[in-house]
Amino acid sequence: MSLEELRNQIDSFDDQMLEILNKRMDVVKQVGELKKQTQTVIYRPEREKQIVDRLAAANNGLLNRAAIEAIYLEIFAVSRNLELPERIAYLGPEGSFTHQAAESRFGAMSDYLALPNIRSVFESVDTGRARFGVVPIENNLEGIVKETIDLLNETDLKIVSEVVISVHFTFATKAEKLSDIKRIYSKDIAFGQCERFLNDYFGGKEDDFFVQVDSTSKAAKLAGLETDSAAICSHIAAKLFDVPILFDNIQDSAQNRTRFFIIGKDFINQKSGNDKTTIIAKLPEDGKPGTLVRFLQEFESQGINLLKIESRPVKEGEQFNFWFLMEFDGYFLDESVQKIMAKHASEIKWLGSYVKTI
Repeated sequence: MSLEELRNQIDSFDDQMLEILNKRMDVVKQVGELKKQTQTVIYRPEREKQIVDRLAAANNGLLNRAAIEAIYLEIFAVSRNLELPERIAYLGPEGSFTHQAAESRFGAMSDYLALPNIRSVFESVDTGRARFGVVPIENNLEGIVKETIDLLNETDLKIVSEVVISVHFTFATKAEKLSDIKRIYSKDIAFGQCERFLNDYFGGKEDDFFVQVDSTSKAAKLAGLETDSAAICSHIAAKLFDVPILFDNIQDSAQNRTRFFIIGKDFINQKSGNDKTTIIAKLPEDGKPGTLVRFLQEFESQGINLLKIESRPVKEGEQFNFWFLMEFDGYFLDESVQKIMAKHASEIKWLGSYVKTI
């Protein structure tokens, strides 16, 4: 079969897919009308997971699960915008990895608010200026984001879902040759995580060759304005500011990943069958030894797998007291989880049960 014949086949399939997608969106719009009448939440992560699971199980072609998920996440995002356009707040600036995480779930068509700090994202969701917020919670190399944990304690917002993205840095420049580059812009942490690349290609340069700025997005913006400069930035930032990518995946570690929380107000997920629950535990300060150990042993006795425990200072009084953020497998209405939550009702704050990603 000739190349032209193969291309004609592809065009025919594209026409069929477009027709089917439009039919799907017609049904989505009807679903949106029903949800408006019943005031049902539009974003249902557990339903999206069920669809991807079903399609991956039924698949017998060349697409793997990751490819199916990538395609359908964008379809889901377009569908939600047809049902009810929703504003999404995220830790900015534009082109940040948080922006990338937000777009991975809400698509390119959503209305986004890039905000200067994590607290402003929480306030935007809490006041209703945005329906959802996207904030970082931890990086597997750098650790936990303390401000996010503290604000989950201070506010009544809930965790809607978690998003995990691999952190890949790109080297973007408008320079024709490496020798034309007079300076490289980036954030301090990005310089540190791309040290081997910089030593290989720019070893021996003076310190003022490497210019630290507030964000990798700002680095990309500056590199877009200067033909003799470059930026270490995210792929989305290079695309946003129209800076050609010369090298991709220049980070030292291929395992660099960041987890984000999508937060919402008055939000409860339905059970998916593969859930994670996050709580805050403020145990009694009775001075008795073993209080934390006994509390943790209750999870073991109920057969609940603990995934994470982080301590944070109470910040009240003169004593060194702490509260704990905890994550574990299961849904908050599971009988085993309810036994613990009922027993410690005055000591536990439930932050959300959501589809488990990692």
